[in-house]
Amino acid sequence: MMSGTSLDGIDAALVETDGERLGASGPALTLPMPPALRERLRALIDAAAALAPDDPELRAAERALTALHVDAARALLANAGVAASEVRAIGFHGQTLLHRPKARRTWQIGDARLLAEATGIPVVHDFRSADVAAGGQGAPLVPLFHAALLAGFARPIAVLNLGGVANLTWIGADATILAFDTGPGNALLDDWTRRHTGLPFDRDGVLAASGRADEAVLARLLAHPFFAASPPKSLDRQDFHRAAIAAGLERLSPADGAATLAAFTARAVAAALAHLPAAPRRWIICGGGRHNRAIIRALAEALSAPLSRAEDEGWDGDSIEAQAFGFLAARSLRGLPLSLPGTTGVPKPMPGGCLVLPGAAPR
Repeated sequence: MMSGTSLDGIDAALVETDGERLGASGPALTLPMPPALRERLRALIDAAAALAPDDPELRAAERALTALHVDAARALLANAGVAASEVRAIGFHGQTLLHRPKARRTWQIGDARLLAEATGIPVVHDFRSADVAAGGQGAPLVPLFHAALLAGFARPIAVLNLGGVANLTWIGADATILAFDTGPGNALLDDWTRRHTGLPFDRDGVLAASGRADEAVLARLLAHPFFAASPPKSLDRQDFHRAAIAAGLERLSPADGAATLAAFTARAVAAALAHLPAAPRRWIICGGGRHNRAIIRALAEALSAPLSRAEDEGWDGDSIEAQAFGFLAARSLRGLPLSLPGTTGVPKPMPGGCLVLPGAAPR
């Protein structure tokens, strides 16, 4: 199960795996985030650096978020005709409030015990803490799942995940795996659209397609030191909000601002090519941003290799991250690494995750 930085909903998927190979992928669903809960979580993300763990509003929002995961799990099992007893574990990512790996801090909320008790299914959670505590970035965590999906594909190849933050997984001809965040994905554009139109996101990229990117603002955004920094590197959802203001984004019209942010996402991906040992022969796009036609068009202009969407490869593009955390849960149960030096910068392959059994103490 996955609740991403875009705050659009809870993704849930059934996957059959031993954490190394992929078997059958079962049904999946997305339970939309109620607008009121989305606003509560957005406010907590904005205030996260100053929040105390026992803040009453934080705890109340965490319970509501977990209850939504319970609803999603029950709906998925009912739709699939699968009993809870047939499920080995739930991979429960939770909602990221703050990601500051340089300070050895990453914070995801979600009550794993409540989820385990309500569903009757063991829950694996807290996937990032061990990596960050060991000096890794704690993100991205999906690359090992991407590598399993890409078994048999010609290399070098890259998977680009366009979530609230964008990240890539690169696999070389010798099976080397590299991964890092490339820059903003949908988060800046979502927030811009919400502020200027009242809509939660720019559906299909209509707003961005109606405007023109401002090259001066883009140049200032792309001068941010993040892009020149060598991987491993990762971002918090909010990391570029101040930079966007400083670059003059707020002086643009709603349409031109949206077009500029769509182009920024794409050119940030192009900037990542400088950090790869070899250019990918092709890119496979997943995440919610693959629906944004303005971003996809900008990517096609910025990258020289062919692009395809997850669905073109027979993947379920809306459930890849949910499937990934089921895959990582299986790895966690077996004590296998969730991250590698090439994916998060952790000193050595790093296992992680915590297991909560229904009716038992966490371990």
